[in-house]
Amino acid sequence: MIIMKFGGSSVANHTQIEKVREIVAARRDRAPLVVSSAHKGITDALVAAATTAARGDLDNPACRAPERRQREIMAELGCPPTLLDPEFGELGDLLRGISLVRELSPRSLDYVSSFGERMAVRALADYFTRAGLPARAVDVWDLGFTTDDEFGRARPLPGWEARCREAHAALPAGEVAVVTGFVGKNAAGEITTVGRNGSDLTAALLGGALGAAEVQIWTDTDGVMTADPSVVEGARNIPNMRFDEAAELAYFGSRVLHPSTLLPAMASEIPVRVLNTNRAEHRGTVIEEAATENPSPATSIAYKERQSVLVVRTTRMFAQAGFLAQLFEILGRHQVDVDMVSTSEVSVSLTSADPERLAAAKAEIEARGVGACELRHGKTILAVVGQHLPQRAGIAAQISSAIADAGVNVEMISYGMDSINFTMLIDDTDIGRAVSTLHAILFG
Repeated sequence: MIIMKFGGSSVANHTQIEKVREIVAARRDRAPLVVSSAHKGITDALVAAATTAARGDLDNPACRAPERRQREIMAELGCPPTLLDPEFGELGDLLRGISLVRELSPRSLDYVSSFGERMAVRALADYFTRAGLPARAVDVWDLGFTTDDEFGRARPLPGWEARCREAHAALPAGEVAVVTGFVGKNAAGEITTVGRNGSDLTAALLGGALGAAEVQIWTDTDGVMTADPSVVEGARNIPNMRFDEAAELAYFGSRVLHPSTLLPAMASEIPVRVLNTNRAEHRGTVIEEAATENPSPATSIAYKERQSVLVVRTTRMFAQAGFLAQLFEILGRHQVDVDMVSTSEVSVSLTSADPERLAAAKAEIEARGVGACELRHGKTILAVVGQHLPQRAGIAAQISSAIADAGVNVEMISYGMDSINFTMLIDDTDIGRAVSTLHAILFG
């Protein structure tokens, strides 16, 4: 069997959904299980509705936008108007409750956010079946996907795989299961989510649990590219990649894969294939451990914008053991996820995508006299990833020279021993110039 995950742009409207149906129907002999994201824009609309309701503004059009858009898609597909009445009623009740208490907890936000995938799979399954491809909508928790209580970033509890195999085996033969991505339920039966864009992760986890031959991620680009095609017009497809290269690219901002997607695939040694819904005939990118060697000095360029930087300055760390342990203990207590670190004898600079947690950690660092702090925003982590970077003499100088020629100032650099990524920190405003110039030097 194969797992086929389709993102929001792939199920955005009738035209795209018909492409998905044709793609799935052409692969029926491989026993596909489909994982679907919400229709494009629906999850954002749900979050906006929840935050608006929490202000007590239930009459605001934003609170009705998710249902309105979902009904438009249903009409395009020819679905019965009453198909999603239970979901619409449940969502309306939930928004009224949020409006009454004027509070939006992480648990309530996950509950609201879950409706995107829940509505999408029911609309898709109904359309597929009427178009000659028998299908059934399945909530992933009915496949045993029980998670922990970390709302907004939940992960499945150990042992769920056996329940998944049993539940999957009980599904009717001859029907394509269209499964919700992104969501789950904890042991108490409360709805959780695995994080935004987490349907990729759900697909990979299901692939591992069910022993799939391949996990396919269908998106709107020709697989993984040498750079973001919205920034670099000449970005090219990468036919084959190793797991570690793809994982680095996903973590450092590649728009194609969720950062956690590859972990279950690596553990189960299942290839991940990234394909284009709009060009189903394209070879895409195959990601596997035994990938063909890439002779290029670099594989791809990725970036992660809207980062914040905390600079801690103090003479206390000069020749003093344990200073960094003290600093990172504070950061850990505030759950700061650190991406880049650079140290000198009297300062430490580190980046994070969560400015609120970083600000809270900064306050404690200063209150405890650990050091004087400065917090800066609007930064981008720019990463060049390639399996041959450690063996290419002068590649770091070539990258740095290209950035300088583009007139871009590099504020931090991180390049570990035998690392397959060379990471720099620049201003958000310099993304276009930096990426375009680097791409021309490395791939031109």
